[in-house]
Amino acid sequence: MCSAGRSGDLAWQLLVHLLLFAAVVCHFARPHHPAALEPAQYQGPALPDPSRSKAIASMRITLERSNLLKSLNHVHRVVERRNTIPILSNVLMRASGNSLDLKATDLDLEITESLPAMVENAGATTVPAHLLYEIVRKLPDGSEVLLATNPDGGSMTVQSGRSKFSLQCLPESDFPDLTAGSFTHTFKLKATDLKMLIDRTQFAISTEETRYYLNGIFFHTIEAGGDLKLRAVATDGHRLARADVQAPAGSEGMPGIIIPRKTVGELQKLMDDAEAIVTVEVSDAKIRLTIGTVVMTSKLIDGTFPDYQRVIPTGNDKEMRVDCESFTKAVDRVSTISSERGRAVKLSLTDGQLMLTVNNPDSGSATEEVAVGYDNDPMEIGFNAKYLLDITAQLSGDDAIFMLADAGSPTLVRDTAGDDALYVLMPMRV
Repeated sequence: MCSAGRSGDLAWQLLVHLLLFAAVVCHFARPHHPAALEPAQYQGPALPDPSRSKAIASMRITLERSNLLKSLNHVHRVVERRNTIPILSNVLMRASGNSLDLKATDLDLEITESLPAMVENAGATTVPAHLLYEIVRKLPDGSEVLLATNPDGGSMTVQSGRSKFSLQCLPESDFPDLTAGSFTHTFKLKATDLKMLIDRTQFAISTEETRYYLNGIFFHTIEAGGDLKLRAVATDGHRLARADVQAPAGSEGMPGIIIPRKTVGELQKLMDDAEAIVTVEVSDAKIRLTIGTVVMTSKLIDGTFPDYQRVIPTGNDKEMRVDCESFTKAVDRVSTISSERGRAVKLSLTDGQLMLTVNNPDSGSATEEVAVGYDNDPMEIGFNAKYLLDITAQLSGDDAIFMLADAGSPTLVRDTAGDDALYVLMPMRV
């Protein structure tokens, strides 16, 4: 009995050992895959994470507050306050070498400017133009400004002294480029000459969008008095302004172009240096103007400017000469009582005397006498007081010369300081 029991136990133990041995063999016979193990158990090199984006080198620059403010003042005005396209609300900032380039656009007009900067890390980004301008404007005079983007490019820090701001950024790659293309004519012009052409004509630009071809200044070259002139003309149908300068070399044969009202206004603000030289490049569709480190590129108005020569009177034979300052102040005084809608002032001319009269049924009347040089038949003619004041504001001579025909015909106004400008004013019924 005892021998039989021991034999059974030995057989059972032998069977258990065989089963354990088979299990171990089966385990090590399976293929060995590290990826199948728990992450904590795998001790090999780290596997790449495809979801992790590559870090972007952050831009970091330091520059003078005054330089940055001046450049931002030039470029930020191009940006509209309200934009349906977010990137158009931003200014592009690109730092490299020893400079920072700024660019702003509304898709019709683009201004770029370069300014000196201490560039620690080159880079580019875009930030809200008006917001950055207001921040820099309010920083202390003489301070330095640090601009630094974070590694992912999502924001930019503006730091000066104890002030620190963080602005949201949009990618540089989203910023549009107003491709200039090629230009057919290039010439250089004194800033004073270009400013004079604009100052003498800008006020007459039409604001009626239906007649879009009048929403700018018409620039072209023309033979006048045996010389080639560069001429600027603007009109709104009620008044016309024309100014000439000697045509610069390279402008011969240039196409007649209409520069939009917004471009004219921004260009006027850029010409604060009387000694500057403006490089002008022109094609049928665009114009590019370079003033120092500022480059302005603009689309032109695609339209045909009317034949303005036909509305300039040539047969007006009644001349009135008047002191410009006295006439301007008198018109301004009597027009105080005129209605905002009409603003009509009547000019009654007799020998050596001008009577200005304004009648407003709602508020009363006003009259004032002004001494003039006039020796023709008595006549009466009415004008819009605002249009009269706009014209006399452009005259630099002591006297203004009015060439009249009759109460229903356009009047020609000239400056005694020179014949580089003339004005045409349509009369009103009074």
